[in-house]
Amino acid sequence: MTAATSASAQVEVGVDPATAFVAFTDEMDLWWLRTPITFYDSARAVARRVEPGVGGRLLEVYDEDSGDALELGRITVWEPGAHLAWRSSVDEVDVDVFFEPTATGTLVRVEARLLPGGDPAQTGSFSFARTLDPWFVDWVARRDTAPRVPEEIARLAVVVHYAKPVTAARWLQHAFGLHLTGRLPDEGENAGWIEFHVGNCPVVLLPADGPLPEGAAPTHVPWVFVDDLDAHFAHAEAAGARIVQGIHSYGYRGYTAEDLEGHHWTFAQARPTM
Repeated sequence: MTAATSASAQVEVGVDPATAFVAFTDEMDLWWLRTPITFYDSARAVARRVEPGVGGRLLEVYDEDSGDALELGRITVWEPGAHLAWRSSVDEVDVDVFFEPTATGTLVRVEARLLPGGDPAQTGSFSFARTLDPWFVDWVARRDTAPRVPEEIARLAVVVHYAKPVTAARWLQHAFGLHLTGRLPDEGENAGWIEFHVGNCPVVLLPADGPLPEGAAPTHVPWVFVDDLDAHFAHAEAAGARIVQGIHSYGYRGYTAEDLEGHHWTFAQARPTM
């Protein structure tokens, strides 16, 4: 299997190019999710920073006071509202980000290219193409009302496999109200990684070889805590979820429902301040 020598992605966001540029650069520490696998040194990382202007640095910060940081890249193009580019300092990759006006906002396009002679196995900078959608899109959509604090993702992520992950994601979003990060792929499109967030916990949908065998007992049941259990139950039932166990109380209040591919989900009442 030949390793990729380039990566690209494009998304449309509902703000003007100047605002999109500011969101991508000045606010990178707010949209770049803090997880154990999104830093080069997760044990020490405290922030992501972009120093403005040509020659500025893209940094993974380890200590704010001392300035201890890993230089991820050097800015080679700084044209606010139009074009940003850097050469990676951690792998042999050039990254360009273009901001193009559209009728409803801005088309943001990332192009990352391995330099001639570079090692195709060392392409961590390609992550900017992979995180444009969902992370950047999600941040731009909520930046006017979201707290200006970095989002810390929990240490546990749940992965559920579906024969038709796009169909399942659309159903889970509608029936169970899970919060999708980024754009939902079109039917038939290579879904890859579809990520929901429940609070600060990721729920990831990945392709399966096929549906659960008929009559097979589910072996894993995700638990989700919701603000209003009764309203959630009524909505899920109306949306077509098969109720495996109705609302019950065993020291907590909850219910269990089955999704369209036979996976079971338990929903329980959250504390008001949770």
